[in-house]
Amino acid sequence: MAPALILLLLFVFLPIVGSLPLSLFDYSVIGETKFIGLANFARAFRDKNFWLSIENSLLFVLVVPPIQLLSIILAILVNHKLAGIGFFRFLYYIPVVTSMVAVSIIWGFLFNPDGIVNNLLLGMGVVRSPVGFLTDQHIALISLMFITVWQGLGYYMMLYLSGLQSFPVELEEAARIDGAGACTVLFRIKIPLLKPYVWFCTLNSVISAVNVFDVVFVLTQGGPNGSTLVTNYYSYYQAFNNFEFGYSAAVGLLLSVVTTAVSLIVFAYGKRGGGMTYSD
Repeated sequence: MAPALILLLLFVFLPIVGSLPLSLFDYSVIGETKFIGLANFARAFRDKNFWLSIENSLLFVLVVPPIQLLSIILAILVNHKLAGIGFFRFLYYIPVVTSMVAVSIIWGFLFNPDGIVNNLLLGMGVVRSPVGFLTDQHIALISLMFITVWQGLGYYMMLYLSGLQSFPVELEEAARIDGAGACTVLFRIKIPLLKPYVWFCTLNSVISAVNVFDVVFVLTQGGPNGSTLVTNYYSYYQAFNNFEFGYSAAVGLLLSVVTTAVSLIVFAYGKRGGGMTYSD
């Protein structure tokens, strides 16, 4: 474990610790660095773009229910001993091991006004003019959410599949002997037993949604008109475009507070009954 832990220490934990005092300074790469206390945080609370980015980051959490529901459906569908089923599992999992940057570039071509999606819609007469999937401020964020759902389906599908395959076979057999049909077994046995997995996957999905960055960075850079401006990208923009590293650190710290708060809500739900075990 040492090599992985060393990499995490150098590139994750030390930067996080280093950003905490940085948020209290007016940091300059070439000029004088001045201690300004909580001024960066006060500026964030007055910054309309910061609040817009928080709103968009929280809106991204809307991808969590569909991605979990679709992942469960996929896991149930591939949880059968059929010829070639391993190949389908492999296909569903390919987007997970593909870089989100590469995935975003591919979908950028597909969503282009001259891309395949628009050509199909025009050919079928669904629309009369090309849809601006990434340039229309009303649907750009939804398009990014769709890409995120598509890329994450395979990951959560494998987690739910492992859960389905770990359940005691005797439970299903006993239910069938008692006359339970396929739907009864699914909704009265399998779904309740999946609750610990639903809670765990939901928690991870919420954290990922609030901290989305790659797809925004590659495709929209927060546009059009700030409709896809999320907090992670806003923090990056302040640091590497405006060179306001102290303010960027403060924005990142505030995002971590929001992420923690949302995660605690999901965690509290799981402790209250969303994450039951076999004994429940």
